Amino acid sequence: MQFFGGSEISPSPPAPAAPGNNGHMMYVFNRNGVCLLYREWNRPLRTLDAQQDHKLMFGLLFSLKSLTAKMDPTSAAEKGNLGMPQIPGQGCSFHSFRTNTYKLNFMESPSGIKIILVTHPRTGDLRESLKRIYNLYVDYVVKNPLYTPGSPIR
Repeated sequence: MQFFGGSEISPSPPAPAAPGNNGHMMYVFNRNGVCLLYREWNRPLRTLDAQQDHKLMFGLLFSLKSLTAKMDPTSAAEKGNLGMPQIPGQGCSFHSFRTNTYKLNFMESPSGIKIILVTHPRTGDLRESLKRIYNLYVDYVVKNPLYTPGSPIR
């Protein structure tokens, strides 16, 4: 595929051969931006240290969430300023976006827990899977009497 100026744009990568080989990374953040869990399975490129990567991912989510809330056509009077924190569930929200190399799937719980899965770009809708992951988080982490809220999950 040619782009203006003659540079090449690579098409989306081929679909993974094995059905369980779609996930690249998973993040779980609390409402304050603390990364509670990070796992990677098939990350093709490592460019940043973990702390910087977590900050960039949370910043991306914060910006996209603020932008979608600002663009929400239903509540013009209650939008507030772009970049202001939103109450979970307030305003319009996004569930995923896709580039030619990955798809970012996102879910935010009413308590402010954010779950992000970065997958292959041809992966379908993962909203139900994200809800299932959140239910597992509640069952095995939140209800665990030995877990201290806000601490990383080990």
